[in-house]
Amino acid sequence: MPANYFVPLQQKFGDAVRVEEFRDNLRVIVTAEKIYAVLTTLKDQFGFNMLADLAGIDYLGYPDATDRFAVVYVLMNANTAERIFVKTYVNDPDPELPTVTNLWRGADWMEREVFDMFGITFPGHPDLRRILMPTEFTSFPLRKDYPLRGSGERHNFEKLTRAEG
Repeated sequence: MPANYFVPLQQKFGDAVRVEEFRDNLRVIVTAEKIYAVLTTLKDQFGFNMLADLAGIDYLGYPDATDRFAVVYVLMNANTAERIFVKTYVNDPDPELPTVTNLWRGADWMEREVFDMFGITFPGHPDLRRILMPTEFTSFPLRKDYPLRGSGERHNFEKLTRAEG
């Protein structure tokens, strides 16, 4: 990430923003309170007009981890092919971040997937409901405290059969 992105972000948001390098990629680490403003700035002022990916991470059991969950936004400038990774952290009991569906329409299903798998909510999302798991499922299977063999909930699911054809 060229310094011309980081310096204005640092000046505008101060200690709410810091940069890290990991495997030759520069990441912007942002506090949850400022994530929406930073993402808006990256889109409007620096041309990151595409949300390439949005993913959740559970740090339960990681040594030295101070936060339970992270959400990573991978932004791309479609004109220059530059990418930037923006990471923020949230914690239990109610992990939540503002929706970015009004910035990038593609965030719709990505936020739904993070909600479905990790239980992180996105207030303001137009249709935040399960996308991968059955509606009646009450757990979040990508959380590290979810049992590997499940919690015995499969018998409650509707049985799906293939149509003969």
